[in-house]
Amino acid sequence: MPQALYQKWRSQTFEEVVGQEHVTQTMRNALREDRVAHAYLFSGPRGTGKTSTARILAKALNCTGPEEGRPCNVCPTCVAINEGRMMDLIEIDAASNNSVDDIRELREKVGFRPGEGQYKIYIIDEVHMLSVNAFNALLKTLEEPPPHARFILATTEPHKIPATVLSRCQRFDFRRIPTPKIVAHLRHIMDTEGYSYEDEALTAVAQSAQGCMRDAISLLDQMISYGSQTVTLDQVQQVLGAVSAQKVAAFVDAMGDKEVTAGLKLIQQLTLDGSSLAEFGAQVIEHLRAVLLLQMTGDADLLSDWPSESVEGMRRQAGKMELADTLYAVKRFDEAVAQLKGGYQPQLPLELALIEAVRGEPASIAPQVSHESQPAAAATPAPTVKPAVPVETSPPRPLAEDNAGQVDPAPLDESAGATLRHQWNDFLTTMRSRCGHEVQAALRTVRDVAVSDNTVAFAFGNNDFTRKMVQKPDTLRAVAAALSEMLGRPVNLECQLGEKAELRNVIGSTERTEVKGPDPLVEYAVDELGAEIVE
Repeated sequence: MPQALYQKWRSQTFEEVVGQEHVTQTMRNALREDRVAHAYLFSGPRGTGKTSTARILAKALNCTGPEEGRPCNVCPTCVAINEGRMMDLIEIDAASNNSVDDIRELREKVGFRPGEGQYKIYIIDEVHMLSVNAFNALLKTLEEPPPHARFILATTEPHKIPATVLSRCQRFDFRRIPTPKIVAHLRHIMDTEGYSYEDEALTAVAQSAQGCMRDAISLLDQMISYGSQTVTLDQVQQVLGAVSAQKVAAFVDAMGDKEVTAGLKLIQQLTLDGSSLAEFGAQVIEHLRAVLLLQMTGDADLLSDWPSESVEGMRRQAGKMELADTLYAVKRFDEAVAQLKGGYQPQLPLELALIEAVRGEPASIAPQVSHESQPAAAATPAPTVKPAVPVETSPPRPLAEDNAGQVDPAPLDESAGATLRHQWNDFLTTMRSRCGHEVQAALRTVRDVAVSDNTVAFAFGNNDFTRKMVQKPDTLRAVAAALSEMLGRPVNLECQLGEKAELRNVIGSTERTEVKGPDPLVEYAVDELGAEIVE
């Protein structure tokens, strides 16, 4: 029966374990000096060699071959362990055998002497899954084990293991395997198996594995089947849903050149092609991270796992992008990737991240607070955000009139207005966590804000779409609650059309005359994206 590559190429000696020299060298020294501990804890990410190293140690302890070559993999005990028929090697999956009864059964059998080898070895995988009572039952055995028993505990989450258990084990932390070492091992496998390949394809496989050798070999096995014994970069990208490095570099170039249209067109094309937007976002983050490292240090040695031609392109990008812009872009795309799951427009988070990365941090487009009580000479400057085309704003209709036909403006709260203006970005962040990215985007279209003693008014310009989005009952209550928390008192929220937020001191109708003029979103689509208006 054919074997999967990851099973066929599982490490059988300490020398074959890749990227964990700090563990294997210590194990060899302990065996040579007869200082093997009674209990070990192997912790680290999945697929980095924890269980394989535990089996190698079990073979070395029971190997009858020459001492300097243990494990020899040819003596009866080594062969029995390799074939899975060694009675003195007991492997327990704690994910499915995690009860106190399972550990009590172990304790009852641990006292019996080994039947074939010198030591009875217990390998408990995913040990963090044991229950509290099971850990308590195991504790005494770990503290005073029989001289013929050795325990090797393996876990991906060592922080879940009680301190009393940790203190009775020698702990070794397995690390993620560097990409160059994974590539070298994959190349060795392909050469030995007699398959053809492209070096760029092996690099892409190794990078997608993120330090996990088992994942890398499994993906390589899949590529061999997919490509009729030939592995190419195009095949890897098709299977992973990844995008070519050239397209990612072109996207970052568009970001650095402030070419929003080019970046949006690339995202749209990837969506139409069915590419994985999450994978593309991850590639963009990794590319921007490399650019950031070059900007901070100028040391290309930090990018040893990148092709030399890619590094040269990153050097050019690092020279034309500002450090602050790169840092902000990394943060925004990291947020965007986390928001890609679901959504009516799956590409929207990436598009917003691109626009904000090009236009700068939202601090530059925070709305200003109205101060009607100030003299004209000291009036607050106009908001930074303006419509693409000048909009003629109709004056709002009076909310109510007294007997003289006059409307008194509500007194504005200067200190509360200043608080809201200075904490606007924090307010937007709060609304994103409570109501989602769409509501936050709608609030970014606010042109002006006015604050009175118990009311806050938002002016949305002529964007009735975003005004209605915020004015939905549930959203309106959530926004008003966040404003109340920020200002330290209960307030109501009014959503208005127009460039200027106004508050009136008379109870009456809240109807406002809608602003006439072109929609700025439509204008942006026509001017920047080349869209056409169809009657």
